[in-house]
Amino acid sequence: MSRPNLADWLKSFLPAPIAVDAKERVRGVAGAAIGILFVASICRWILPGMPAGAWLVAPLGASAVLVFAVPASPLAQPWAVVGGNGLSAIVGVLCSLAIGDPLFAGPVAVAAAISAMFLLRCLHPPGGAMALLAVLVHARHGEFAWLPALMGSVLLVVAGVAYNTVTGRRYPHSQVVLHPAPAPIGARFASSDVDAVLARYNQVLDVSRDDLEMLLQDAEMEGYRRRMGEILCADVMSGDPVSVEFGTPLRDAWDLMRGRRIKALPVIDRSRRLVGIVTLADFMRHAGIDRQHDIGGRLRALIRPDGRTHSDKPEVVGQIMTRQVRVASADRHVAELMPLFAEGGHHHIPIIDGDGRLVGMITQSDFVRALYRNDDVPAA
Repeated sequence: MSRPNLADWLKSFLPAPIAVDAKERVRGVAGAAIGILFVASICRWILPGMPAGAWLVAPLGASAVLVFAVPASPLAQPWAVVGGNGLSAIVGVLCSLAIGDPLFAGPVAVAAAISAMFLLRCLHPPGGAMALLAVLVHARHGEFAWLPALMGSVLLVVAGVAYNTVTGRRYPHSQVVLHPAPAPIGARFASSDVDAVLARYNQVLDVSRDDLEMLLQDAEMEGYRRRMGEILCADVMSGDPVSVEFGTPLRDAWDLMRGRRIKALPVIDRSRRLVGIVTLADFMRHAGIDRQHDIGGRLRALIRPDGRTHSDKPEVVGQIMTRQVRVASADRHVAELMPLFAEGGHHHIPIIDGDGRLVGMITQSDFVRALYRNDDVPAA
């Protein structure tokens, strides 16, 4: 990697544009005002007659910026706010007691607060200011850590949860990925790749890991949309797909699949609304094919009519079909089907119209052809 020249180095000091619209900016500004008003009102009610510095401190204003303007940031999460400010206040008080001279107590307090926040996973930038403030006001008792630091932080988080929820922002914002989403078909990276890169980067990012992965996947999806052009499902699907009804005998459905060389049949009602899908895997599963021997015999036994009026053996498609079916609308961009194909080994996506009626079918082969149909077309 080449070293930047002086002009590029100087340009690195310029601020980047903030990619949010006016509505989001107003939302953050109003939330910070409401949050600080809420904190100040409650704290002043708890300590009536005391000066403002006793129930409201400046670091809470910095915390409000994070909680209301960037609620998705790992630095703005409830534990970061409460733990970071409260812990730093305690550290500041201890440093003020142990080191009399603020010239030395201040740097030690800030450094110790950062170390403690790293250790307890509650890194919060205003926490450094909280520790320094405790030294500057010569806080010599635990009341400072309790009120305004800890109590004010708790109240700010309560206001943040309420305000962000009402205004459509998820808060708290989950920072731990319990069930990583499968990578889209054709994706150039997996969740493990993101983890490996973050480990090598070895720096604190002001974005959660799951948000980072989602942004990368969305960017890749946008790239596919640009590459594929405005191709909709209606442009790629096989129209008038072969289908069966709930009461179609298993033998008829099996013969239809073999004759047409297809591996799935959508199941519709008389209004052509989708009620399920029957696949080759459904036949195999209900035939009890868990061993390699006598596959043909088991399938023949499954599709052979029983002849009795009462039987536990499946006789019609509706008894073996999969009821939970992933579908897509005909006017949906075909690139959006990538995660659908990636989930659970889907190979066929029924396409429906605005009334929920079956109008087509897209297979993985159809999707791959659509993906590469514009390979020879130069990008604009």
